[in-house]
Amino acid sequence: MREEVGALDEHTGVLICAEKIETGLGNITFELLGAGRNLADTLGEKLGAVLLGHGTTQWAQELVAFGADTVHVVDDPLLADYQTASYVAAVEKVVADTRPRVLLLGQTYMGRDLAPRLAFRLRTGLSMDCVDLSMDPETKRLLATRPVYGGNVRAIFSTTGSPQMASVRAKAMSPAERDPARSGEVVSVRLDLDPSTLQVRVLDRVKEEVQGVKLEDADVVVCGGRGIGGPEGFKELEKLARVMKGAVAATRPPCDSGWMPTSAQVGLTGKIVAPDVYFAVALSGSSQHMAGCSGAKTLIAVNTNQDANIFKEAQFGVVGDWKQVVPVLAERIRTLLSE
Repeated sequence: MREEVGALDEHTGVLICAEKIETGLGNITFELLGAGRNLADTLGEKLGAVLLGHGTTQWAQELVAFGADTVHVVDDPLLADYQTASYVAAVEKVVADTRPRVLLLGQTYMGRDLAPRLAFRLRTGLSMDCVDLSMDPETKRLLATRPVYGGNVRAIFSTTGSPQMASVRAKAMSPAERDPARSGEVVSVRLDLDPSTLQVRVLDRVKEEVQGVKLEDADVVVCGGRGIGGPEGFKELEKLARVMKGAVAATRPPCDSGWMPTSAQVGLTGKIVAPDVYFAVALSGSSQHMAGCSGAKTLIAVNTNQDANIFKEAQFGVVGDWKQVVPVLAERIRTLLSE
């Protein structure tokens, strides 16, 4: 896409798209505020946030406390449930009114759907699933780092067009710190949306019961592969996860075999996680799987094959039968935590 010289100068500031969940603001929102605040400070410009939904005005001051200078609240009954058409229209209106230099969204279910459609409507470029963001202070270009080739390489991208857009991987950025003394502006945005233009209507919701820590929010993840051998093996992994207050995950083969639900799958076609500690048990470490866990701060591998690719990715590894290693490891950790 060609861009006229000086077009970037017509835009100013950073805008993040906040996400609301049932209990309040989603964790990705605070991470976006942290990343956005750093970019805005580098530019010497303002940080804004757009808050969509119905009955969400109460959370505007919380966004200010976590770093936003201005919060644009689009409160409308048609935004009570996420729908592509209504949310694209709402964010597009805020962008047209504010003309931000940078627009950030989360690499979440909502963000994955919203970001590319919004980029098309705004006629601009988009870097998705970013794990690092920085700003070139001279050119005022956003430098977005994202994994490529199944997570084996990281590349830096710069897009043309304005606003410069990026979606951010969960737990890749440091959350902003809350400052209740901060002050900011809350702007109410009116959205004149025709209900007849909405092509989808939510009839019912079915909630999946999740025991323990949610996989996406877990600081410790214990993931099993095909080598676990069956559903009974994952019960053993649960013991290790329980000791560390973590969550159990699986690669695609166990999920395809019905040993674990698809909601527990980590990888290119599953969920992307970035815990503090990631146990990779009896899995080979294929590029498809590593694309879902490459953001882990510490990776510990257990495999009988010393030549398995997972050992190239891991900081620590044990060559051995997981049936012997995992129970001993769980007991040792339990002892250390009780001391």
